[in-house]
Amino acid sequence: MEKGLNITTEFTSGLQILFNNIKKHKVVLPETENPWTLGMLLFWIKDNILVDKDKCDLFMKGNTVRPGIIVAVNDQDWELLGDLKYCIKNNDNITFISTLHGG
Repeated sequence: MEKGLNITTEFTSGLQILFNNIKKHKVVLPETENPWTLGMLLFWIKDNILVDKDKCDLFMKGNTVRPGIIVAVNDQDWELLGDLKYCIKNNDNITFISTLHGG
């Protein structure tokens, strides 16, 4: 069994286009000295799952998600959990939902 943190990331409402049209990714985050936070996860996603690095600005702005993206951890708004500082737990389901749609 792999050591690390087992989580699921999910990209919906158009965001999956940035991730090879794959909505759900089962991920094992490598062991680190410090606990994994959502802030760390965003950069890991950018480096490891994001397919087109040129379109990174459609997912991230600075050190957080771009405006218009809602983040939920186990169906709870991340703002209630501490945003970027939330410490990820084993088997967390982290969902990124775009509220910006073409029409």
